[in-house]
This record gives sequence, C-alpha cells and structure tokens, in this order.
Amino acid sequence: MKAFVAGATGQTGRHIVKQLIQRGIPTRVLVRDLEKAKQILPPEAEFVVGDVLQPETLRQAIADSTVLLCAAGAAPSFDPTGPYKVDYEGTKNLVDAAQEANIQHFVLVTSLCTSKFFHPLNLFWLILVWKKNAEIYLKDSGLTYTIVRPGGLKNEDNSDAIVMSSADTLFDGSISRPKVAQVCVEALFEDAAKNKTVEIVAKLDTAVKAWTELFANVA
Repeated sequence: MKAFVAGATGQTGRHIVKQLIQRGIPTRVLVRDLEKAKQILPPEAEFVVGDVLQPETLRQAIADSTVLLCAAGAAPSFDPTGPYKVDYEGTKNLVDAAQEANIQHFVLVTSLCTSKFFHPLNLFWLILVWKKNAEIYLKDSGLTYTIVRPGGLKNEDNSDAIVMSSADTLFDGSISRPKVAQVCVEALFEDAAKNKTVEIVAKLDTAVKAWTELFANVA
C-alpha cells in the first residue's frame, strides 16, 4: 500500500498523514507550498507540489500510489466560488486522476448534514451542497470508496468513543480531528468500509467498539 493525501496541510489532513506514517505506510502528500508543508508534516512523508485545481499536476503527483485520501476543503473566505472550486471541482479532479491511476481505494472527508439544504453551513457559499455533489461524483465513478462525514471538528483529542452510523442518520455531535484521521486510515484496512458513507461523532459514556464492528454496522 502507498498512500496519497490531498489537503495534507489542513487541520485534519495533517493528522491523516501523521497516522499513515505511524502505521508504516509510505505516504505522498500533495502540497502547494513546499516550505510550509515541511514545517507542518512529518519528514518521512514524500512531498510533491501540485494543486487539486490544476488537474494536469495530479496524474504525475499520484504516480504509483495505490490509495488516496482527500481532506481538502475550502478555507473560510469572502470568495463565493471557494466551496465550488475546492470542495467540488478539486475533488472531481482528484477522482478523475484516481481513475487514470487505478487507485484501489478513495477515502473522502466531507461533513454531517450534506443532504440538508436548509442548513446554516450552506449560508457559507453552499458549502454542504458542493460537498454533497463531490460525494455523488465519487460514488458514480466506479472507484472503491469510503465517504467519511464527521460532526463538528475539535482540534484536541479526548477519550470519547467513536459512534459510527449510516448516511443521513446523525445530525449533531462533534469529534476530534485525530479520531477522524483514525477512521480514514482504518477504512483502508477494513473490507466492511468499502463503498460506504459513514457518519461519525464521538461520545462520552459510549462503549468502545472494534473497527470491524463499527464499519460492519453501517448499512
């Protein structure tokens, strides 16, 4: 297995890279700013300069990677096209490149409530709408996929147990970014995670379950 990570320098992406490296998985990271990336990410990662909005850079960047994890997302800004460009067009470009590269498993991080149009987050340039469209494009691509929809994101980890559910069944709750990264990486090793959309939050006073059980319980 060789992993390729898009959105690697983001708050969630950097945890994905760290956990892949800790698992001993060779990891390529797509970065726009090489010097910034080297300050943030583990030195064991293989850095490649490119941009999800420049599809011509992606095929060569993916190279011999066998799995792809995408945690890219539009940064908060006053640009109304941001979510469309990054969350949809960027993901679409990655999916197209993944097909050409024969990627074996594509893990995409989106968000809870992507199916709810009347949601406060859609006031920020329809961010959930474009995430949902990216999900649809991936599902229709024929690639093996896992779509991970986390609840509200927290930077600090805690001892809360992960709760995993099927698409459009969780509508509130939060989870730490390290736990989201764990779910993404573990999905690569679980057959029960393939071709599923999983919604995740973390809760206190909830029994810890094995990864196989968590993914198998999702329809």
